[in-house]
Parts: sequence; structure tokens; C-alpha cells
Amino acid sequence: MADVTIIGAGVAGLCAALTCVRAGLTPRLIDRHGPPGPHGCSWWAGGMLAPFCEGAVAEPAVVAHGQAAAAFWEGVTPVDYRGSLVVALQRDRGELDRFARRTSGHRRVTDLSALEPDLTAHKDALFFYSEAHLDPRNALSGLVAALAAQGIEIERAEVTPDSVKGPVIDARGMAAGLPGLRGVRGEMVVLRAPEIRLSRPVRLLHPRHPLYIVPRADGVFMLGATQLESADRRGVSARAVLELLSAAYALDPRFAEAELLETGADLRPAFADNVPRVTLRGGVVHLNGLFRHGYLMAPALAAQAVDYLTRGTKGDLVHED
Repeated sequence: MADVTIIGAGVAGLCAALTCVRAGLTPRLIDRHGPPGPHGCSWWAGGMLAPFCEGAVAEPAVVAHGQAAAAFWEGVTPVDYRGSLVVALQRDRGELDRFARRTSGHRRVTDLSALEPDLTAHKDALFFYSEAHLDPRNALSGLVAALAAQGIEIERAEVTPDSVKGPVIDARGMAAGLPGLRGVRGEMVVLRAPEIRLSRPVRLLHPRHPLYIVPRADGVFMLGATQLESADRRGVSARAVLELLSAAYALDPRFAEAELLETGADLRPAFADNVPRVTLRGGVVHLNGLFRHGYLMAPALAAQAVDYLTRGTKGDLVHED
């Protein structure tokens, strides 16, 4: 018998399930697609655990809670703690100055030879030394494996909170249909460029096409991501690919010869303030609004949701609707 039913097996639902197990609860986990795959924004994420970088545009809650994310992921999947870099082309140096004023947890670097030898053409950067990153697909697999070890499997079924008895955590993203929830379209590209060596995520502050590049294994890089106020679920547009590749070329011209492996697009669920939250609505606990902070904020949402279910505590991310 389950103590709580969790609907949705993206990063939010999986984190909630594992947090339930660690709190002594037995979850039932249901998703209409079954196990994670290329059918949700968790699959297409960058996997940057970069709360201080996000502070340039995000609310303080994201910075504060995001700092605890890496500790959660350590027990699930490999976490790379080599920090992250923010760079700008010489003509856009003012963008770097503005980014520095809006953020903390960094130091200015004028010689990148020790950090990223392949970026020595860029003379000025911000090094966010305490940030980390992970491979999202490995993280999803790690969560599934950790739950399976506890006898928790993902059921493939189409259900709604109304059709389930007992406590429910709804982590369905856009499908939850919460008031005020909007879709923010994001598109990404995966390249293989074995001649380029980067060991940590790099953000390029481009006035028109800001870019982040996250290294994966074997010379593979994830490039992301567009951010469009649109509910369009079609595949990646030619414009998005052109913009992402143009920005990558500006960072390192050798990306022009990279092998294009994959493109992806999906809708990030977001509230008006872009802060993820636990919403209490009609007896259902909703984990939603992760926006572009999925892997950064899902552990905090899960912790506050489970804390509410077990002790009735309402943390700062818990809102009543």
C-alpha cells in the first residue's frame, strides 16, 4: 500500500519519490509515458547547478535553495564541481560587467589558460568557483535506479489527481493546468567536437543570442537554449539552430566543423515570477513552475512537499491556492 501517489516521472516527480522514500514514506509513481525519455523538458535540460549565475535574472529564492542541490544529487549521479565560466566577446564586455554586478560567488579571471586552455582568446571572464553540473539523462537514470532498489517502479498509466485515492503529489508540469502557469519554449542542440576541450559549463553573454555550452563525455556538448514566450510544441526551428550555432561559433570557430547529433525542444512550465513552487490546491500538492531551474530546484521542492505531507510544515516555497 502506498502512502502517497506521485503523478509525473520527470525530474520533479522522481525527486519527490526519492525524498518520500528517504522520509519513510512509500510512494506510488505513475506517468503516462512510463520511465523518462525524450518526451519532457527534463530530458532536454542542461543540468547546470548554477545558483549564483542564475542570480543575474532569478529571484533570491532560486539562489538560496539552489545552493543545496548538488548535495542531493551526489547520492544519485556523478556531480562535477569544477565551477562555471561566464565570458563575453570583447565588443560585449559591458555585458560581463553588468552580469558581475548582478551576481555573487565569482571572481574575475583575465587569464583562462589554467581553467580552459581552449578559451584563451577570451581575455576576461567570471569564474563561479562553487557551482557544478551533471548529465541530466544520467541523473534521471540514477533516480530510477535508486527507486527500483527500494521496490518502486514507474507505472505507465493516464491518471489525474481526481482518479486517485489518498494523498497526491502532482508533478505533471504543463499537463497539470494550474492557474497562472505558462509555457516557455526552449530549444537545444547537441554537438560532437572532439578537438574542443571544455571541462565546465560556459555561458556566452551575447546581446542577441546568449548561449550556454555544457560539456558531456567523449567530446559531446549540449548547446542551449532559446527562451521564447510560446506554447508551440513543434520541433526545433531553423532559426533556433542558426542562432545557437552562430553563438557557439563566436565562442570558438571550430564549432563550425562539429557533428550535429541531436536537436530538441519542449515547454518549460513557469509562473509569472519564474520561481518554482509547491502549490496546495484542492487537497493536492503540486510541484510545478520549474522554468529553467529543474535540476537546480527540484530537490528543494521535493523536500518542502514531503515536509508538508509528513509534518504539516509550510516552507517558503509552499503556496496555497
